[in-house]
Amino acid sequence: MLGIICAAITAYVLTKKDGHGLHRHILDFTMCCAVAGIIGGRLWDVFFFDWSYYGRHLLQIPFVWQGGMAIQGGIVFGTLAGIAYTKIHHIDTWRFADLLAPAIILGQSVGRMANVMNGDAFGHPTGGNFGILYPDTTLAYATYGNQPLWPAEIWEGQIDILIFVALLLFSVFPHHKGQVFCLYVMLYSLARFFLEFLRGDYTVLALGLKSAQWTSLIAFIVALVIFIFLAYYHRTQKLKNTCRA
Repeated sequence: MLGIICAAITAYVLTKKDGHGLHRHILDFTMCCAVAGIIGGRLWDVFFFDWSYYGRHLLQIPFVWQGGMAIQGGIVFGTLAGIAYTKIHHIDTWRFADLLAPAIILGQSVGRMANVMNGDAFGHPTGGNFGILYPDTTLAYATYGNQPLWPAEIWEGQIDILIFVALLLFSVFPHHKGQVFCLYVMLYSLARFFLEFLRGDYTVLALGLKSAQWTSLIAFIVALVIFIFLAYYHRTQKLKNTCRA
């Protein structure tokens, strides 16, 4: 919840600074995407990460307060809800997405700090003295006991802040509409792919990779293709306009 609030405040500041009145939509937009994100995050965790458990405890699927949320599912469902909102309210989807991308990744960073406190999204044992020791009330302790674990969620939160800065810097330089959001997806997917090798809260899915890694790989490729297409499309349009002139 704190991550959502942080993202909403940052989004308000960025859209207010943009000066096109989009800040007036932030509250409603946040509520819409937050609900979709919570549903998506829960379903993603249930079906991709913990189905071995929830397949035997179907009635516990709605119990989101017990933990078990996947950021990738939240992003996918939240993005779909965001697209629907912009279409309904006749907002330029790509422009809005570019403005919100830094806010989203900053909110994710705060969310990862919550993972540390909850003892979920944890790493596997480091095999040495370095690592995080979780209290015996957490899922991490129940899984690995009193062993130092890789600080995967802490590192992801820190990398998210670096991505936040990178997006702000990129948005200052000349770019095409939609590329800031695509860059956000690419950078986060890349970071998540490699950090998943340190995660210890779920097992490998196929071909030596986990479900989040496959999702990250697909998201990275799609975002890269769109990023390149946007550059090509706008360059082509510019050439056409030049020829007509």
